Amino acid sequence: MEKTDAYYMKTALKLAEKGKGWTSPNPMVGAVIVKDGEISGQGWHEKAGGPHAEVNAIADAAGRTHGATMYITLEPCNHHGQTPPCTEAILAAKISRVVSAMADPNPDVAGGGSAYLASKGVEVQTGVCENEARRLNEFFIKFVNTGRPFVILKSAATLDGKIAAKTGDSRWVTGPEAREHVHLLRHWVDAILVGVNTVKSDDPSLTARLENRSTRDPVRVILDTQLSIPEDAQMLTRPSSAQTVIAAGGQIDPEKARRLENKGARVLRLPAENSGVNLLPLTEELGKMGITSLLVEGGSRVSASFLSAGLVDKICFFYAPKLLGGDGIPVCSGPGPEMMDSAIPVADISIKRFGNDILVEGYIF
Repeated sequence: MEKTDAYYMKTALKLAEKGKGWTSPNPMVGAVIVKDGEISGQGWHEKAGGPHAEVNAIADAAGRTHGATMYITLEPCNHHGQTPPCTEAILAAKISRVVSAMADPNPDVAGGGSAYLASKGVEVQTGVCENEARRLNEFFIKFVNTGRPFVILKSAATLDGKIAAKTGDSRWVTGPEAREHVHLLRHWVDAILVGVNTVKSDDPSLTARLENRSTRDPVRVILDTQLSIPEDAQMLTRPSSAQTVIAAGGQIDPEKARRLENKGARVLRLPAENSGVNLLPLTEELGKMGITSLLVEGGSRVSASFLSAGLVDKICFFYAPKLLGGDGIPVCSGPGPEMMDSAIPVADISIKRFGNDILVEGYIF
């Protein structure tokens, strides 16, 4: 059976996904080279600053590229960055056809690579498996178009919507399989955020820990308007390659701020709003730091604040097969709409199972 463009592009997409968690602030990209009906080379962008997928695929092809077709999940770059333009590598390899899943979403360079290749006589096609490619790089697309990170709101709750008992006890709502997936989420994103009350009650490290797999710790962000974080908190004392960022209000103790910064933390002084940190300027500051994605793992008030500010792009809600059956801490708390028709709609729902727990994912547009 003759293999189609979509078949080879799906192979390239699977290759691209191997870079998940390692390529930021660059996108994940995969490439497949097909010559005489067979794959002669394949590669993916393995880490930021390293060779791009096209270059790796060409190297893997070992000279079997003349007159071949390259399937690439993102339009080849035509500009100098940390690496030379991939368009020049494609031309040097004498590849005659380039099929891209999507144009570069960066408005400053979109279309440039395809147009340049076409001007040099290369047959160019764009849009094969585009929806899959856009979903794969949703972090990058949001970041290059807004300068702010893609925000995922994560929660773990009982079936009756409680994230903790009335005492605050929340260990453990979900089982080990769901918790393992959360650590994978932490590896995928650039930063993770909690409120200072979570730090005080749970003293989490917020690192990505998976057995038999190398991971990257996310930047730890703490909402702490009054700068009340304990100075012996794990996020300030436990060794990690990731920085801890404390988002505080303008009126804070400068001496404590200096002590925290001496421990390696970064203190962001931000405008306050409704007795908390104004979240939009916070996301803008995180974007300036090159953070393309943010996982919000806060408590009920932090979750409600991000939703009411309109900053959430995606939800990941885990539900465990258990009931508190009474008082407890809900997923969200604080002022909400008075009528059901003002509820926030969630689209593109998907449901996955982890052990006995269920993950509901969806998007807020």
